[in-house]
Order: sequence, then C-alpha cells, then structure tokens
Amino acid sequence: MVFSSLIFLYGFLPLCLLCYAACKKIWTRNAVLIVFSLLFYAWGEPTRIKYLLLSALVNYLCGLLIGKTGKEPLRKLALTVSLIFNLGMIVVFKYSGFLIENINAIFGAHIPDPGIVQMIGISFYTFQVMSYVIDVYWEKVEAQTNPFWFLLYVALFPQLIAGPIVRYSTISKEITERTTTLSDLSRGLTRFVTGLAKKVILADQLFRVVDTFLGDNISGLSVLGTWYGIILYSMYIYFDFSGYSDMAIGLGLIFGFHFDENFDHPYLCKDITEFWQRWHISLGSFFRDYLLPVPVFGIRNKYLSLGLVWLCTGIWHGASWNYILWGVYYGAFILLETKIGKKKMRKIPLVLRHIYNKLVIIIGFGIFYFEDVKQLGLFFRNLTFFNPNGFFSVAEQISLYNNLYLIIAAILCTFPLLKLPKLIEEKAPVMRAPLSVAGTVVCAVLLVVSSILLVDSTTKAFLYWRF
Repeated sequence: MVFSSLIFLYGFLPLCLLCYAACKKIWTRNAVLIVFSLLFYAWGEPTRIKYLLLSALVNYLCGLLIGKTGKEPLRKLALTVSLIFNLGMIVVFKYSGFLIENINAIFGAHIPDPGIVQMIGISFYTFQVMSYVIDVYWEKVEAQTNPFWFLLYVALFPQLIAGPIVRYSTISKEITERTTTLSDLSRGLTRFVTGLAKKVILADQLFRVVDTFLGDNISGLSVLGTWYGIILYSMYIYFDFSGYSDMAIGLGLIFGFHFDENFDHPYLCKDITEFWQRWHISLGSFFRDYLLPVPVFGIRNKYLSLGLVWLCTGIWHGASWNYILWGVYYGAFILLETKIGKKKMRKIPLVLRHIYNKLVIIIGFGIFYFEDVKQLGLFFRNLTFFNPNGFFSVAEQISLYNNLYLIIAAILCTFPLLKLPKLIEEKAPVMRAPLSVAGTVVCAVLLVVSSILLVDSTTKAFLYWRF
C-alpha cells in the first residue's frame, strides 16, 4: 500500500483515524496503531511480515539485555548479536544477488542466484533498530521494557517504508505520553496534503517526461535532451522523496508524534556539503553519529572516516555499482570542500558556487539513475560535445513547450513557499485569519486535484521504497 493511492486515502487512513479517535487510553491507541501498521506492511508483503516481527523481537531482547545487565561482556555480546543480525538481514535480502553476481564474474564461479527479492523498506527500519540498540549501549536512552511499545516504534506505518529514519530518542516519550492538539492536527493535515501534491501533481508528472527521455535507451539523445532529462529527474526525485517525508511527518503529527525533518530545501544549497546537510537529513545524521567515529583499519583519521561514510552511503542506496560510484563521487567533493575549508569556500562568488554545486548534483543524479554501466557511459558521452546526435533536437523543444507550466511550478516549489504565510503574519497579524482560510482552501484544492489524478492513473510507488 502506498500513501498516494485512493485505497489509502479514502479507506485505510479514515478507518485508522476513526478507530484511533474512538480509543481514549494510550495503550488502546497504541494497539490500534500496531494493528494498522502491520496491516499496512502486510498489504505489500504479507509473507515477509515475519521478518519485520523477528527483527523487532531480536533487537528488543538485545536492547533489554544491554539495559538490564551491568556486565560489560554481556552488553558487548548483545550489541554484537544485534549488529550481526541487522547487517546480515540487509546483506541477505538486499545484496545477496549482487554479491553472487560479482563473485561469479571475478572468480569464474557458477553459484546460482538465490532469487531473494528485497524486502520493502528494510534499510529504513533496520537502521532504526540499530540506532536504538547502539543508543541503549551508549546509555543515551533507556531500554524499552514493553515489547509491544517497541514493536510500535519499529512498525509505525507513517515512516515504516521510506523514512525518515526516526531515532528512538525522538519519540520515546510520545509512545506512552502524547496528545494531538488542534495545532498538530492542522499542521499534520496540511503537511500530509502538501506531500501528496508533491508526489502526485509534481513528481509523477515529471517522471512521465523523464521516462520519455531517459527510458529504455539514451543512445539517440542530443546534448540538450540529455541535460533536460536529467535536470527533470533531479526535480522528480526530490519531490518524490521529500513528498513521502512530508506525508510521514504530517501523519506523525496527526497521531501525536513529532518526527525530525528530513529535507530542508536542498537545492538552495551553496555547496555540496550544505546540500547533504539539507538532503535526506536522517540518513546523513545516522552515518555522522554512528559510523563517522569508527576507526578505519584501526586508525582514527577524519578523511578515512569520510571515505567510509560515503562508501556506505552509496552501498545503502542499492545493490549496484552505480550507487557505490555515486557515494564515492559525492565523497570526493565533500573531501575537496573539506580540504579547501569553509572560509575559502565562502570567498568564491556566490553565483559560481551555485553553478558548481548544481552541476555536481545534476550529474550525480545521472550516476544514481543509470544502473546499467553501458547506459551510464552513454549518459556521460551525451552530456558533452562528443555526442554524435548533435546539440539540439525538436523533441526537447516540444516537451518543454508542452510541460512549461509543470516545470515552472516545480522550480518554484523548490523554494520555501510555505514559509511566506508565516512571514506575512509576523508583519501583519491582521492577515492571520484570511491566510488561514486561504490555506485551508488551497489544501482542499490540492487534495481534490491529487485525487482526480489518481483516479485514472496507475499508482507509482515512491522511489525510496526499494531502498
């Protein structure tokens, strides 16, 4: 089940909200959320829900043992078991086919592909439970003694499939003590509808254009056609993923949970370092807090640690060499900016910094998009004057003309437009009521438009579900 589906919008979610509102005690509300969260996951993968439950059970027991025993050997053993189990789950269900394929290619072996299909959202909920167990070991949080409340943390459906990666410390108190205020409800609904519009009105429509230009084969694309396609893909992936995050954060607010932000208008960045402080914030903070301090080959060196972080960032995104290259690519630019230093970077004219980072980001998403090495090579060729198809063709001209309003809307929506009403209110408090009414009308219109678009379309899953 996906958030951007009529079944979820007008079936699952209303039923969940009705059952939740009918309950007055926190334990019954938690029970409702657990049941609906498991139904939500089972809708897409009914036979694999047992692995989600197993992951919750193993990490609950490991966290409990770490929190309740004062013996360091037992604490380390529990931490080790948790890490081996969690990383093993990711390797088996996400990378087994990739590893066997490369072993066969390198050593000439003939190991059969096990045909294990990746579980939806495994990287997200596995990183969540890993952060919990590590935080318990570091004594940053207390171990959860109630297995059902821990299951709620792991399986909570708003962020289960594609994040943000929610730390236990962020919502630990809200699991047992929370209320939904009118302000939370209003902000939550607004955030949810905004995310839905990002996905259905912008991302899905942009992808139609992207698929036309970057679909099966790009060998015939012109230089401008290649740039056009990958620029639109960069906007598509932002609206797709940030749209999901907005919907998850909005749903969290409706149920009384306050998740951390996952995006902060990343295309406003002035350099690549800032881009990754604004893009997929929960993943970046996870690696910063849990992987950056790890010695590499027994050596504590910030450059080696940065290399490890960005290698793992690439690997986390998928079982394909292009993702590893993507991680190394960004790591190289982060390292370059680190060596230059913040003071010297600020001395570079702002226009040049924006041109530099946007080119890096756009080309980076090209690496991210093309899993086929041959197509990736054609992509790099097509970006330059080595492209035999010429600089320009009629195809991109027609596409640009037909999708001009969509592209303008997408560009505008990369800016913090939602902050404008608050700025107006601060300068003119008398505008609070009209702006509130206008906001409600806009949300209603966005919901109606999104619903109409969903009626006659095949629901396209969020891209990050497969990560």
